[in-house]
Amino acid sequence: MAKHRKSVSAERPRPAPGDLDPLIHERLRLGILCALAVNESLTFTELRDLLETTDGNLSVQARKLEEAGYVACAKRFVARKPKTTYRLTARGRAALESYLETLAGMLPDTSQLRHAPARGRPAMRAVASES
Repeated sequence: MAKHRKSVSAERPRPAPGDLDPLIHERLRLGILCALAVNESLTFTELRDLLETTDGNLSVQARKLEEAGYVACAKRFVARKPKTTYRLTARGRAALESYLETLAGMLPDTSQLRHAPARGRPAMRAVASES
């Protein structure tokens, strides 16, 4: 009698949330990288307005990305006013692509999501109070 072996799936296990790059996972830093991924470069003001954030918050988050080598920052003066321009580095593009691939790997086939029934909380029913 022949023995039957269980077939070992060649599928990779789904990534876990802990596999996401924590540096990129913060909302504003992800926004900065995504904006720079589709633009050659953006000024500080353009990024601030696009992402609807404050000067201080953008400055702090952009500096963290710069320290990681994900973005490059160029500062110059135009008509005696400082102008800071950011661009995505090759390392930053690779990190963003890896992040997005990991995120996509955590999700089921997205074509199934469009046709799946909504799985929300059951509707709340009013309970008649006893007086």
